[in-house]
Amino acid sequence: MKYLLTLVIFFTALFTSQAQVFSHEDKEPEISDPVKWDAKLEKQNDSIYKIIFTATIEKGWHMYSQEVGEDGPIPTTFTYTSSPETYELIQETKEPNIEAVFDDVFGMDIKYFEDEAVFTQLIKVIDATSIIEAEVEFMACDDSRCLPPEVVPFQISIGDKKAITAYANADVDELDIEKTKALDIGVQGWGDYQQEETEEKGYLTIFFLGFIGGLIALLTPCVFPMIPLTVSFFTKGAKTRKKGLMNAILYGLFIFAIYLLLSLPFHLLDSLAPEILNNISTNVTLNIIFFVIFIVFALSFFGYYEITLPSSWSSKMDDKASSIGGVVGIFFMALTLALVSFSCTGPILGSLLGGSLSSDGGATQLSFGMGGFGLALALPFALFALFPNWLNSLPKSGGWLNTVKVVLGFIELGLAFKFLSNADLVQHWGILKREIFIGIWILVGLGLMLYLFGLIRFPHDGPKKKLTKMRFAFGGLTFLFVLYLFPGLTNSSFANLELVSGFPPPLFYSVYEKETEGPLGLKAYKDWDKGLEAAKEQNKPIMLDFTGWACVNCRKMEEQVWSDPEVYSVIKNEYILISLYVDDRMDLPEYQQFNFLRANGSIKKIKTVGDKWATFQTVNFKNNSQPFYVLLDTDKNLLNPPVGYTPNKKEYLSWLNEGLSKFEK
Repeated sequence: MKYLLTLVIFFTALFTSQAQVFSHEDKEPEISDPVKWDAKLEKQNDSIYKIIFTATIEKGWHMYSQEVGEDGPIPTTFTYTSSPETYELIQETKEPNIEAVFDDVFGMDIKYFEDEAVFTQLIKVIDATSIIEAEVEFMACDDSRCLPPEVVPFQISIGDKKAITAYANADVDELDIEKTKALDIGVQGWGDYQQEETEEKGYLTIFFLGFIGGLIALLTPCVFPMIPLTVSFFTKGAKTRKKGLMNAILYGLFIFAIYLLLSLPFHLLDSLAPEILNNISTNVTLNIIFFVIFIVFALSFFGYYEITLPSSWSSKMDDKASSIGGVVGIFFMALTLALVSFSCTGPILGSLLGGSLSSDGGATQLSFGMGGFGLALALPFALFALFPNWLNSLPKSGGWLNTVKVVLGFIELGLAFKFLSNADLVQHWGILKREIFIGIWILVGLGLMLYLFGLIRFPHDGPKKKLTKMRFAFGGLTFLFVLYLFPGLTNSSFANLELVSGFPPPLFYSVYEKETEGPLGLKAYKDWDKGLEAAKEQNKPIMLDFTGWACVNCRKMEEQVWSDPEVYSVIKNEYILISLYVDDRMDLPEYQQFNFLRANGSIKKIKTVGDKWATFQTVNFKNNSQPFYVLLDTDKNLLNPPVGYTPNKKEYLSWLNEGLSKFEK
């Protein structure tokens, strides 16, 4: 049983880390804008001027100081573009002198401003005709939620002392307004189709995978030995068997609730700004952080050190559990289990967190995953309390528990490079091309195989014993998986590894030279206007593909569905394919950058390729998930309802043919 469950670990963790919602109905978020900025210039003497920045803050909201401690909110930061020939900054930007107060959101003493905050910066002017360019980055929160950081640019003319801010509608130039309007292409035909509804199977899938993750956590040395001890405590320590059963079941419910509660803070962010969670997979810094964390987790599972929470935490919880009786005491016992088992459950939860928040499901998906994880941990305590004789069938604790940890370590090591790959793809560094990524996975797989065959060992491994048949079999399966990966290193038709599609970089992100940069060698336009022009010239319908470099389901669609000969032929010969990458961090040419004017008057700076196409998708299709496919004619009429992730080849082909038939009519 133990080796069978170990076999599940690899494939479960593989899919858990990047499981995504199959279909998602996105509602346009309500945009909050609680802070308004103004700037002015005051002359102090012939060469010294004072810039005065004033932030007007809505009631109930606050904005943070330039000085905040570690693990706190984003501080207010001023950035100036200057040169010695124009002006010089004198000291730093000053702010009102206020006392730090306790912040409920971050749980620490922080300086923050309410109602109004005035910041001043002294400058020495060398050229009185110059313009001061400055930016202020700030974060606003109320008592329960925080907005994502905003950046407001200023242009301050020294000669006439006039300041232009990005939040005033009248100060947005005509070119900005023209480019804002140009993003709306006027898609027609929405009334002919109903809005796609959310498919609950995506959430059920992540719940199931979270449940499997919880089962894996049960097999670790931190949790498994606790099952018989805890159940015996409840069933034998209670005055009556009924009371013992109730206490054990309540203990399990509290374990489930604790892990579910861990996802609640993410809902506060998601409800306010869904793009915070939906864009994690495209954020370079966060992906690199996840990469480092997974490497740390892997080395911990290998036994080189242990990741534990401060012992004082678990000691305090244990003391409270023993000193407080009844329901409250049982809750603290459950919390103690969560704390003391962190060294084993932490890496698994980290995988769940990284995977869930890197997909379209956001905080809701994370809650389903956490709920499944907590339920799996809680069930044994309730079931063994109901059927105590089952305890005799549990395998004895021993070296096999450490084997599970080491196997998990290899899995964490392999998954770490998925996050590094995300950062590499988005930034186009070219350091982790497809063949290099697969090569790393082959090395990790070979390491796991050698460990299972007893050829390499780790610090916590017990005395060397004869290789069991089950361990040999699992090592053999690992070897077969490694053999499966080898064609991925080649420049051949066998390089498309459908079983793991979505995890390695796309086929066209290769060390081998390719004729095109489109998926599977397809001709793909990366610009809407050029693609539309080609469609008109060739009199073909348009297949609009909203995709992302770090989008797992996009790769699955390309390598598992588009690779089907019939689907491939229709896309290649019958459609003009326009692939727009919403997470591309390459800067647009300067003449294409502009300030996008939102409906509420606030501004979004369009600086990168991804900024442009993500906004284009939201404006025209009220959707921000990927993959997202739209079929249009050359007059921008919908040919059928847009679809998202559609893994069924026949269903997707039928959708393509339906659009083609409508176009021909």
